[in-house]
Amino acid sequence: MLRTSASRVLDDSDRDEVLAMLDSDPVANVFVSSRVRAVGLNPARLGGQMWGFGPRGGLVSLCYAGANMVPVNAGPEAVHAFADRARKQGRRCSSIVGPADAVSLLWERLEPHWGRARAIRWAQPVMATSHKAPVSADPLVRRVRPEEFDILLPACVAMFTEEVGVSPNLGDGGALYRTRVAELIRIGRSYARIEDGRVVFKAEIGAVTPHACQIQGVWVAPDLRGRGHAVAGMAATVEAALSCFAPVVTLYVNDYNRSARAVYRKVGFHEVDTFMSVLF
Repeated sequence: MLRTSASRVLDDSDRDEVLAMLDSDPVANVFVSSRVRAVGLNPARLGGQMWGFGPRGGLVSLCYAGANMVPVNAGPEAVHAFADRARKQGRRCSSIVGPADAVSLLWERLEPHWGRARAIRWAQPVMATSHKAPVSADPLVRRVRPEEFDILLPACVAMFTEEVGVSPNLGDGGALYRTRVAELIRIGRSYARIEDGRVVFKAEIGAVTPHACQIQGVWVAPDLRGRGHAVAGMAATVEAALSCFAPVVTLYVNDYNRSARAVYRKVGFHEVDTFMSVLF
């Protein structure tokens, strides 16, 4: 039986224990793990708090509470504790995302207090691969250069708006989003095929740990879709990710996006888990 029924805010003294838990499922936890590895658990650096469930030395579950809320290894007792803290704190996140069972239960407890979500993605297959694609990679897909930021940004905004349903330029005028796009270019994790000053295909590697990395922001110019750019572009991105970043490449996709799922299967991805997202 747990010695505590309440969650607590973790700090850097908990880092080793937190990473051990995250590394027990490196694919599902790649986003949270990458944040902890990069900046630690101090809330000022983390951009939020890490909540723990269970006593020091006996952590059972985690919940990253930043711009996104992400439960980790959270059973019903932990979800109840995290929901109680989130309810008292008030909503500060733009989404809840993670393993479907935990997110579903967390949202069931929070919806009466937080109100209706803007959108709910009930089933998002998590896919992974550890091998180069069995199809030809696009040789024109490469790292985006810093001076190409202004070329890439409109494609990133279009992708975000299409996927999330709102523009990243709302609120702060897009300042934070532009900063993130520029940072991924700067650290060499933004890939694209650019022709005549126009993005044909793009994808980013948004999270990286020693065990896995996560591809995000996959996009093909709408008038060029259906010509094989997504398959060849993803093959090139996976090859680069395996060569430069981690031995496993992962992503998650909406279950209703059949065309994207077909692309990822052609590139060699297989389903390993199911996420759920609640968007505000």
